[in-house]
Amino acid sequence: MSTIDKILVIVGPTSSGKSELAVKLAKRFKGEIISADSRQVYRDMNLGTGKVEGKWKFCKNRGRGFYKTKVYVYKNTPHYLIDFANPKKQYSVSQFQKQAKKTIADIFKRGRLPIICGGTGHFIDAVVYNQNLPEVPPNPTLRKELDKQSNEQLLEYLKQLDPDRASVIDWHNKRRLIRALEIIITTGKPVPPVGADTIRPLQYDVLWLGINLPQDDLYKKIDKRLKQRLKAGMIKEVQKLRKQGLSWKRLDDFGLEYRYISLYLQKKLSYDEMFTQLSYAIKHYSKRQLTWWKRNKEINWISNYKQAAGTVAKFFK
Repeated sequence: MSTIDKILVIVGPTSSGKSELAVKLAKRFKGEIISADSRQVYRDMNLGTGKVEGKWKFCKNRGRGFYKTKVYVYKNTPHYLIDFANPKKQYSVSQFQKQAKKTIADIFKRGRLPIICGGTGHFIDAVVYNQNLPEVPPNPTLRKELDKQSNEQLLEYLKQLDPDRASVIDWHNKRRLIRALEIIITTGKPVPPVGADTIRPLQYDVLWLGINLPQDDLYKKIDKRLKQRLKAGMIKEVQKLRKQGLSWKRLDDFGLEYRYISLYLQKKLSYDEMFTQLSYAIKHYSKRQLTWWKRNKEINWISNYKQAAGTVAKFFK
């Protein structure tokens, strides 16, 4: 493949420092960033998703005039597929795949390096491995039947049909459990496995970087960031989303911060209970993320910027 076909992918658990690493590498290697986070796509969901504090503005196209539309910019670096979707509507992996491919093509045209950065594994895999995603329409009858079962029962059913998906899914999120089962039952087969390059030809020459931190260090970073976000107004953010018309159920579907803060606002948890349970849930989520990525033998695991920059430099030799 030619140099223009090369892309960089940065993955790792929540709070590990992916976003800041991506910006540093973008500045050094003339890159632009595609956010791959299933919640950061939504507007007004900032603190709860750990979204970088960017601004929408017209910015220079590296000596070729201004971009035609506004771009989400953080530390003078363009970010895409972030802060644009309506949180009342579902944004799917197939939508992300289509828009990410188009964005990558646009970045190539500008002579820049596309950098995909995020923690949502199935979003990234759908693009990198060019997966042929099943276009399965909603089945109201099946959904109604599945909804009668508990989350635990749905998870056990999913384990029987697709153990890989069951190992990484947020089983507290009933909507995701039902959708996963709906796709598998309709198509009669599990989600395509990671690295299944036989599905469709791969489109890019990819360098994978994964941030690997000692568990104790990661957990300290998770608690520190959680305290910072709560202090910065994360509870008010959830209250604002409620005022915009999001139901408690919709907020619960977003999981983690939005689920537990919603329970606190409904007086189902005390503040201390909310913090403790949310901290545990985020740490458990980080384990699921690592479970997803550890199956991918293409990932170069690094722990700091120097290692990352050296690996990228070799990629372009």
